[in-house]
Amino acid sequence: MITQILLKMEKKDLKIVFFGTPDFAVESLKRLVEGGYNVVGVVTMPDKPAGRGHHLLQSDVKKYAVEQGLHLMQPVKLKDEAFVSELRGLEADLFIVIAFRMLPEVVWTMPPMGTFNLHASLLPKYRGAAPINWAVMNGDTVTGVTTFFLKHEIDTGDVIQQKSLPIGRHDNVETIHDGLMMMGAGMVIETVDAIIAGTVKPIPQDEMLTAGEEPTPAPKIFKDTCRIDWNWPAEKVYNHVRGLSPYPAAWTEIVDAAGVAHSTKVFATAEPESAVEGLVPGTITTDGKRLWVACGDAKIEILSLQVAGKRRMPTADFLRGFTIEGCKMS
Repeated sequence: MITQILLKMEKKDLKIVFFGTPDFAVESLKRLVEGGYNVVGVVTMPDKPAGRGHHLLQSDVKKYAVEQGLHLMQPVKLKDEAFVSELRGLEADLFIVIAFRMLPEVVWTMPPMGTFNLHASLLPKYRGAAPINWAVMNGDTVTGVTTFFLKHEIDTGDVIQQKSLPIGRHDNVETIHDGLMMMGAGMVIETVDAIIAGTVKPIPQDEMLTAGEEPTPAPKIFKDTCRIDWNWPAEKVYNHVRGLSPYPAAWTEIVDAAGVAHSTKVFATAEPESAVEGLVPGTITTDGKRLWVACGDAKIEILSLQVAGKRRMPTADFLRGFTIEGCKMS
């Protein structure tokens, strides 16, 4: 009976509520609106104070929703009775979640056609808050996007669709983020169309794992996660830097000749050089225009960095204003 109803439905008849916050989610919302889909509500995070003036900062999703005159909701608590009542009053058929908070069961079970999420990995790989970062940091050569129906445990629901995206040798989080954002937006539309057509055949994630294989975690990135350990192999340092660039950025400390530590973000390095024995990790060498740091097995050249309190700059500019003699990385 459900299939027969879906086959008769058109996209303008399907009532959708969209949940999202950052720019990654905006492209999908934009495709839905411009594609003529019936978005009856948008849920995003409350405005947050930012900067010295504590001006309220609106999410990217809110900015777009306001521009389009969409019905906007910004609940502080997702279990709030007033919010749940307002959401139920929209009588939506389908919820779509992209880069948003974990939804309580009272919310995600509400629509009759379910709630699906767009996740920036090939689930069950990289379940968690930072899938793009971890895929690049781990040196993976491929990632992708997945749509799946929500269930109790985060990122564990049955998979609807997946698409792959290569990770190039010189890609960083920014380039992969943008590629997945565009690819994911297209797949959101394909997923909605498949739900309307009644052709969706979800696959449990357990069936996508080979014998003995475990799902890959992608936990939230903290400051300590971002610190560079110069005892690592140069290849790991290279992937670590590009897996965190440009945000939140890998970091280290430059300890000067007086023993003062200067917290420094590292945004880009060259590929590791040939392995060299006898290096002391953290040792800095320079020709006055370029800067290399010894890792556990080889040297690596830093191309772009930012000392605390200064602007981001190419290494050559940094060396013109910083006395590097007697310094080391810590």
